[in-house]
Amino acid sequence: MDEAGPSDPESLQVAAPGDDDGLGPRQSSLREEAALLSQEFAEVWGQKAKALFDPIWQNFTNPTLRRIISAVRTLGPANLPLEERQQYNSLLSNMSRIYSTAKVCFPNKTATCWSLDPELTNILAASRSYALLLYAWEGWHNAVGIPLKPLYQNFTALSNAAYRQDGFSDTGAYWRSWYDSPTFTEDLEHLYHQLEPLYLNLHAYVRRALHRRYGDRFINLRGPIPAHLLGDMWAQSWDRIYDMVVPFSDKPNLDVTSTMVQKGWNATHMFRVAEEFFTSLGLLPMPPEFWAESMLEKPSDGREVVCHASAWDFYNRKDFRIKQCTQVTMDQLSTVHHEMGHVQYYLQYKDQHVSLRQGANPGFHEAIGDVLALSVSTPAHLYKIGLLDHVTNDREPSIRGSVLQLSETKPTLTLEPSFMSQM
Repeated sequence: MDEAGPSDPESLQVAAPGDDDGLGPRQSSLREEAALLSQEFAEVWGQKAKALFDPIWQNFTNPTLRRIISAVRTLGPANLPLEERQQYNSLLSNMSRIYSTAKVCFPNKTATCWSLDPELTNILAASRSYALLLYAWEGWHNAVGIPLKPLYQNFTALSNAAYRQDGFSDTGAYWRSWYDSPTFTEDLEHLYHQLEPLYLNLHAYVRRALHRRYGDRFINLRGPIPAHLLGDMWAQSWDRIYDMVVPFSDKPNLDVTSTMVQKGWNATHMFRVAEEFFTSLGLLPMPPEFWAESMLEKPSDGREVVCHASAWDFYNRKDFRIKQCTQVTMDQLSTVHHEMGHVQYYLQYKDQHVSLRQGANPGFHEAIGDVLALSVSTPAHLYKIGLLDHVTNDREPSIRGSVLQLSETKPTLTLEPSFMSQM
């Protein structure tokens, strides 16, 4: 977790979107230096908070004050000795580099190597070749998972040791504490059982559709779905195989990617359309710094960057950015709205106390992004922004839209929740 900086968090300078988004040694060094300064600040003020309030803070009747003191006194990695802090920060930096730079190469085409974004992502989304999908999926997971495993094990040990000093049983207990619910685990279990019948039906429906495509050789109608056939690297967002599972296939297509391309949409236009959506709801426009400093497309100069979409709050009340290797697809249009939803939330709480400039909990942040993103994929809205020629009241398009929305979910890929960014 990127803690507050060495001085006022509003003056914190780190390598982030718009500074130099590369993953080279200089950028890694900058990130690790910034993390150390951040931890130094957290240690100084956290120790003061513990010394002053530890005997009494949980008895405070003012919930706002209790939440602020709880946040300040939690040191996390700042609890670690300097050498272990440096190791902790280096592990995070190296894991990010491995994850973002891993490639899959063809043994018979030594000059052909694919990065996660955009090549492998596009293959998982568009190819219907079982062998190619398996090669891409297995190759990337091996390229990332094998070298990452020992680093992540070391990171987990250090992180757990750090948060135990704050009174938590491990890092997971700290993360769960953000939800302020003693019944959080039971609540999740209850929600799971509520959703389970719907999910099992969706799973069976999609499995049957994939069986029609790939047959008995690859699809067991009583077993799990092979992960590499579901349209993305993590089998979490199934909308990329919408064309294979859509009901009433003779009706107008609600995946408007081809229309976006035909109309000449680009990344900037996609973000402008999203901004218009937010302002039409009476919400705030993006500040000038957003347009000047965000990374909305993958750099064309060959730099290796973290392409996974993320939104950033620089804690100075004006600098908010998105980092995304945007491509012109309907799925990416949904992601654009999701990420801008995070920024909108940042804008709404920017004048709160620094310790309160975060979501009520991580789930709430994601819920805001997802609710807004789902609103974009309705036929009425697609018609409004010129991506559908007409809207009908037929039951079939409504069902097709529901299937598309059910297939959409947002992968959240982070080794540790970030103080500055959301995904």
